[in-house]
Amino acid sequence: MLNIILGASGRVGSAVVDHLQTQNTPVKAVVHTDDRVEIFKQKGVPVVVADSFQLSDLQTAFVDGNTVFVLTPETGDSNDVIGDTEAILANYRTAIESSPIEKIVGLSSVGAQFPVGNLKMSYLLERAFTNMKAQSIFVRPGYYFSNWLSFVPQAKEQGILPTFYPVDLKIPMTSPSDVAEFVANIMTTTIEGSPIYELEGPDWYSSNDVADALGEVLKRDVNVEQIPEEKWHEQLRQIGFTEDAIKNFIAMTELVADGKAQPERNGRLPAKTKTTLQQYLSDNAIH
Repeated sequence: MLNIILGASGRVGSAVVDHLQTQNTPVKAVVHTDDRVEIFKQKGVPVVVADSFQLSDLQTAFVDGNTVFVLTPETGDSNDVIGDTEAILANYRTAIESSPIEKIVGLSSVGAQFPVGNLKMSYLLERAFTNMKAQSIFVRPGYYFSNWLSFVPQAKEQGILPTFYPVDLKIPMTSPSDVAEFVANIMTTTIEGSPIYELEGPDWYSSNDVADALGEVLKRDVNVEQIPEEKWHEQLRQIGFTEDAIKNFIAMTELVADGKAQPERNGRLPAKTKTTLQQYLSDNAIH
């Protein structure tokens, strides 16, 4: 029973591969570029290069699979975020229909019930495989702890943690490695129906909580600075986001900042991960 992992060089995808390999479960990694191949060869993991915009690439990648892990790549360089998502999802569907794949596990997001901004990518993902023979299961993780790691140098050097959110707004957060472990278990366990799991860490955290935890790890005071909304566009432009990527990121961020992008609960299956924010930052923020 071969498990195929798209986005295998990403933070979650690579950890899914590792978890499956640890379980001695057959796994094949799918990466987007040639420069990511060698790392999997060194691990003894079969690997193929596939461009999700190229249907033939996906058909080749899926030809011997039974279960597939799919996701919507979030990058800031797309000039048509939603259009690109729709094109990729259409390719996934067609490639799966012509393959032996019987089970699809999709990486969605808390808040995927809202077709707003970047969340619309997950909204579309959850609706991409209706009326197919293959079973589809979706996992909606909370905000990844790892999203804070890019701010660690500024916190270490200046004692400042920037945030787009109200400083005391608590949201569900989780470890990407825990998410990967959950996904790996879903892929290798017999599950009835087409459930959607809403995955949270052991607690909800605010930006203030992140600053306090970082301060403990870095052994210095760290204070939160909320980025004013009128500066969001320029901040994102400076890190290379396209205008369309900026528009979609801001639409999503506004929904989160307003406290609306929460677990849906109704009809969804709640699940908890174990790693705390403090544990994650202690293990990852100073390496």
